[in-house]
Amino acid sequence: MKIGLCGTMSVGKTTLVNALKELPEFKDYITRTERSKELMAMGIPLNTDSTFLGQTVFMAERASELLIDNIITDRTIIDVMAFAQASKSMDWPDKEAFYAYAIRLIKEYDYIFYVSPEGVEIEDNGIRETDAEYRNEIDIIIRHIIGQQKVRIKNYGVLEGSTEERIEQMLEALSL
Repeated sequence: MKIGLCGTMSVGKTTLVNALKELPEFKDYITRTERSKELMAMGIPLNTDSTFLGQTVFMAERASELLIDNIITDRTIIDVMAFAQASKSMDWPDKEAFYAYAIRLIKEYDYIFYVSPEGVEIEDNGIRETDAEYRNEIDIIIRHIIGQQKVRIKNYGVLEGSTEERIEQMLEALSL
């Protein structure tokens, strides 16, 4: 099964993936977490400075994950689409072309879980954007994309609360 967690920055997606990989229910799963630090070191602009080329690299990473059976990833194509839409460096035609291409990959996920930012403080990891307005903008775009693309999403769930509560919600949704 291909399981993707989507949501704005600093909502606990990576923390959740790291907790899931310790559970026996997911012992046969490969997990992938953010590589922002490595990508930034390669000179790929992140967050509001993201470019068409940079977002293409991010999309390629997400697409490569979809070639793996039994994967849980802390980012999805939807996240990449949202950051591209919010990019200050990309022009509108590039954003539209990127979106039109990326939506074709959504159907590859067996399950997409939206991770709510409700009640989660922004954590500064030295890489991610810590601007609350930008975080909210990305969240709004992600929820809009999900609403628009529901027909392409095979299975969908919302995760809220603590990491433990989110794990329980996932296990219940996946019937594990």
